[in-house]
Order: sequence, then structure tokens, then C-alpha cells
Amino acid sequence: MKARYKTIVDDYAQAIRSGKLPAGTRLATHRRLASEEHISLATATRVYAELEAMGLVSGETGRGTFVREISLPAGHGIDQLAVATDVIDLNFNYPSLPVQGELLRDALKQMSSAGNIESHLRYLPHAGRLSERKIVARHLAGYGFSPDAENVLIVNGAQHGLAITVMGLLRPGDVVAVDALTYPGFRVLASFYHLELVAIPCHADGPDLDALRQLCQKRLVRAIYTMPTLHNPLSWVLSRAQRKALVEIARQHDLLIIEDAAYAWLARRSPPPVAFYAPERTVYVTGFSKNVATGLRVGAVIGPAQHRAALERAVRATTWNTASLMTTLICGWIQDGTVSRLETLKRRDARMRQLAAREILGALPYIAHPASYFLWLPLEEESRADRLVKMLMDSHISVSTAEPFCISSNVPQAIRIALGSVPIDILRDALLKVRELVGLEQYR
Repeated sequence: MKARYKTIVDDYAQAIRSGKLPAGTRLATHRRLASEEHISLATATRVYAELEAMGLVSGETGRGTFVREISLPAGHGIDQLAVATDVIDLNFNYPSLPVQGELLRDALKQMSSAGNIESHLRYLPHAGRLSERKIVARHLAGYGFSPDAENVLIVNGAQHGLAITVMGLLRPGDVVAVDALTYPGFRVLASFYHLELVAIPCHADGPDLDALRQLCQKRLVRAIYTMPTLHNPLSWVLSRAQRKALVEIARQHDLLIIEDAAYAWLARRSPPPVAFYAPERTVYVTGFSKNVATGLRVGAVIGPAQHRAALERAVRATTWNTASLMTTLICGWIQDGTVSRLETLKRRDARMRQLAAREILGALPYIAHPASYFLWLPLEEESRADRLVKMLMDSHISVSTAEPFCISSNVPQAIRIALGSVPIDILRDALLKVRELVGLEQYR
């Protein structure tokens, strides 16, 4: 015979799936459910826990339990890679300029006529050719520090750089401090490698470093993952003083610092990287996906000399080496100034898109940096992000809820909008629709 609570779970599930309980409905409190169904409080809690595990409801501390929008993938974020051709993608950033196709065509022609074409058919050293690592090191010197080329590893994009850092330097069960809202790709890695992520509360201008100190006093924290320059999704750029304070905490508690600089190139006058202040314990990870092209999977990892062997082993275990066709192309573009020109043009493009967002969304309390390719839009207390995302999707506009970015169980009601993947005129129309539907959602 089916347990009584299972019948209650099934009844709720059927009501949600049939639309009888629509998305955003606030369900009865645990105590009220227990009273109405003549079950214990523990059993009522179990009912809601099972519904949450099924992806049908979400429990929010201090607010209650709400029916989720089940016609969308959970979070509509990092796990939702494929976007239909008729959908305006404001979920992922892949900024591109009209000139880039011809640049690629010309670069491939030059490579095809080079005398060393057969070298691309052979293995490379795991960390990449030293000559190309020197080129990458000189390029990164423009971002405020001077990495030793011996400690540069060329990898298959920034995500691969994060993966080899986790794989080479951390162990299952390690505790890693991260911002309460953080890059979803790192959350995915942590799940695969069984790391315990602990949230650092966020202020408007950066992580709560006092909370980090207290956390390190209570827990054996092994590392901190940070995005000090153009944080994704909150866009902050940490001050020099904040970076030094973070380094002080890391040294006091012997933390490995994983610095994600994927968007740092967009902020022209930011302080030096955290790696500048603590080169002995910082792994700096960057890529050429956003400043050049997402399809050219080249990135760089700069770590302390004592970690180089472990990082190289992780490269060997995952991809052996980055494809020489890609590294040669990127290094050629670094040397002839193409990368610098693309960065200049894309900084200008990002600022233009932020100006458009300010013009259209100005009355809404969104969070953004004037040079970033994304913005964060908190919603009113009673609004439902999943319901808003569904309304936008019905209008063929794809955005993300806060869920993929959130470390804690109490997910804020907010959406993250990527600005860099569609032509500016289409972006303007999409932002107008966002403004319209946010207004409808907040006055429901």
C-alpha cells in the first residue's frame, strides 16, 4: 500500500503539471499542510522536499514554498546550451564583430602557406610551445602584472583552465569559498569533483571579506574562487585595498586563490590582478573566447612554479595539449596587434550596449558595469523570476534566472541578461520587451 505522504506528493505533482497550481503559486506553510492533511510536521516537510527534488517547487527561506515554472529547464542557465534559431539569446555571451570572419580567412591562408605546416600534425608540449607561452605572457603583461613564461600553460579556453586547476590542485571534499552569486561553470566543476562550495555574502562592491575571515576561522577552507575584475554576474571591480585584504586572508589561512579573469580585459583602468599581489598562491585563469572568439578554444593558466607539474599532468590527462592550429592563430594575432584591436573594438561595443540598456531599462534597479557585456536585474520581493523567464521565452527571448549562479539554497528573484550575442537593433527590441514584461510581473 502506498504511504499516505506519497499520495499527497502525487496529488500536488498532478495539480502542478496540469496547471491547476500555476507557476508562482505560494503553497501552504509546512504547519498548515500538516494540519490540513492530518500529518506530522516532519511528514509535511518531507512532502515539500520530494516536490522540490522533482523540480516542481522551490523553497525560499523567509518567503515560503512556490510552484516553479516547469516548462523551462531548471535555472535556464549553464545547462541550457542549445537555443532555437528563432530565439533572441540574452542568456550566453559570444560577442563577435563583422570583420572577424575575414580576419579568420586571411589568417588561415597565411598559416596554409607557412613552411612549418606539418608541425600542426604533431603533439605539442603539454603546456604549449615555450615560444608561444612567451607571447601570451607578454600579452598578459598589459593587464597589470608580468608572468614568467615558464609558469604559463596554454589551455583549451578558460573553462578548461578552471578544470585543470581543480583537477590538479584540489581533492574531493575540499572546502572552497566562493561568492554567494558566482560563475555557473565553476559550480558545475565543483559538482563533478565533489568540492564543497561555501558562500561568501555579497556586498554591492564585492564579497564580504569579514565573513570570509570568520568562515576561515570556523572551517578548514582550502581555496577561494574569485572574479575580482568584472565579476560575473554582479559586475564589480574590486579596489586595490580589497585585493590586498583578500590576499592577507589567504596568506593567514594558507588558501589557494583561483582568479578567474575571463572578462577582466574589458575594464581598462582596474587595479592589478590578485596574482600580482600573491603570485606564490594564485592561479590566474583567462581565455580568448570573449575578446577574440568563442569558437577558438584557447586560454591560459598562470600558476606558481611549485604547482606547474600538477597542472601539466591535468592538461595531459584531459587534452594532452591545446591544438597547435589554434595556438598559432591566436599568437599570430597577438603579435600583429589583431587581439589588441579586437579588444578595443569590443570594449567600445560593450559600452554602446550598456548605454542602450541604460536608456531602455533606466528606471529599473539593475546592476552593471559600464564596460561589461551583461547585467543583473533584481526583481521586486513578490515577483517570480521563473515566471518572468517563461513570459520572455514565450516572446522568443532567452535569459537566465539567478539559480545557476546561486550557491545558497535561498535563490534571489533576479534575472541575468547577456548583452553581447545579438545585433544592437535586436538587442534594443529585446530590452524593450524585458522592460514591458518586468513591469507586468511586478504589478501582478
